[in-house]
Amino acid sequence: MNVHILADSASDLPIEFFEENSVSFLPLSVEIDGKQLEDQKEIKPKEIYDAMREGTVVKTSQISPSLFKDVFTDLAKKGTPSLYVCFSSELSGTYQTAMMIRNEVLEEFPEFELSIIDSKCASLGCGLAVKYAVDLAKGGQPLSKIEAAVRNYCKKIEHIFTVDNLEYLARGGRISKASAFVGGLLNIKPLLHVEDGKLVPLEKIRGRKKVFRRIIELMKERGVNLENQTIAVSHGDDEEAANEMKALIQEAFSPKEVYVNLVGAVIGAHSGPGTLAIFFLNDEV
Repeated sequence: MNVHILADSASDLPIEFFEENSVSFLPLSVEIDGKQLEDQKEIKPKEIYDAMREGTVVKTSQISPSLFKDVFTDLAKKGTPSLYVCFSSELSGTYQTAMMIRNEVLEEFPEFELSIIDSKCASLGCGLAVKYAVDLAKGGQPLSKIEAAVRNYCKKIEHIFTVDNLEYLARGGRISKASAFVGGLLNIKPLLHVEDGKLVPLEKIRGRKKVFRRIIELMKERGVNLENQTIAVSHGDDEEAANEMKALIQEAFSPKEVYVNLVGAVIGAHSGPGTLAIFFLNDEV
């Protein structure tokens, strides 16, 4: 590839993807029992979910400036044009830190071409954008064309998700503790989506089966040419629900592919076990 691609662990792609496609992996971190651990490298999502089920409070932190400095400087010395598809700036300070360090590195290496995209996406929404960037880079496209295409792609990614337990959103300040308590009693499942990089509640639905049906309805309303897309499903350690959702998507739309993976440790620390998220495009790219 003429252009090197970078992505962070909030893209929720498996570590094998990074290795197989020579993509630089930039881990965010989680803090558990006083220990700071790098997502995917030092702790796996399953460990986070198990700890959360036992009542452990997990904190998260963005990528360190020193890691950005090391990675960007190494690429600058090689003179490799590079593109970093970054986790939404509305959900983490990672993008702002990356831009700050980029400017520092460019002072020393002014000829270095490094573009950083604020994807305004999370989880496999960001992951789909990373996969798209890799495909373009493998096709030999120059940095400017890849950057423009990926920015356009990111604007068209829909995120529809639900959580199994409102308590985890309450801990993160997304909803009130009273709402979480009442929601739990009534088996209410919130549906949320992403607007301009922010998590926004859509509606509340009682019961999982109704939630799944509503997700399919929203995909019909918002999606374009779903049969030609790769649709992504990420889950918070609930493979059964993910496979059920995958089957419903295949039955309704017969897409090119339904890609399934775990919600990673960093995003999972806020959404909790039982999260289910669906990602697709709302327009042609």
